[in-house]
Amino acid sequence: MNIQEYADRDMLAIDVANQLAGDLETALLHHDTAALAVAGGTTPGPVFDSLCAADLEWDRVHVLPTDERCVPQDHDRSNARLIQERLLVNRAATARFLPLYVPATEPEDVLPEIEAMLAPELPISVLVLGMGEDMHTASLFPGMPGLMAALDHDAPPLAVARPETQPEARITLTAPVLDGAVSKHLVIYGAAKRNALERAMSLPPEDAPIAAVLGGTTVHWAE
Repeated sequence: MNIQEYADRDMLAIDVANQLAGDLETALLHHDTAALAVAGGTTPGPVFDSLCAADLEWDRVHVLPTDERCVPQDHDRSNARLIQERLLVNRAATARFLPLYVPATEPEDVLPEIEAMLAPELPISVLVLGMGEDMHTASLFPGMPGLMAALDHDAPPLAVARPETQPEARITLTAPVLDGAVSKHLVIYGAAKRNALERAMSLPPEDAPIAAVLGGTTVHWAE
């Protein structure tokens, strides 16, 4: 893991977008397509605003969320909505989007279908993660039911997360898929998250899920 510090969030967004574009370009030199897995939430939005203008063969890039709330895509809590509105525009409008949420009575019912769609995309070429102050990443939350199974080295690609702190079920990439990405980036802002990251470095993944993916990750931080 290495930490890159920035004078402000605007500089971070521009520099991270440039690094991601370079990573994608490298992946496309060696493969027909590149898989870009990105976090939702508000943190990556400014990065997306810059990345979407990158001069890439976007029609060869497949974009997916690292996790998704089980809500329709037009819902204001949908990660897919943020990705569509902030990343899959401008030059990036020709990228292919791979949704993790498929309407179903129970999300477990459609996991095999989604995993079959994801199988050709693995390992992920470029990964962009966020982290909460509780040290969760994607939808791997400390203390949630099923966390240990989702952290296991032999975990399937996807897990259903039902954290007690959240209002809806989620579908998330599991730790081995996240950690197995070729290029890994973590974007965090503020002193509280920087402190949380430093705590996570000395904790096991069951207490700090972000710790499961820090090896080889570039951390981008601004106040």
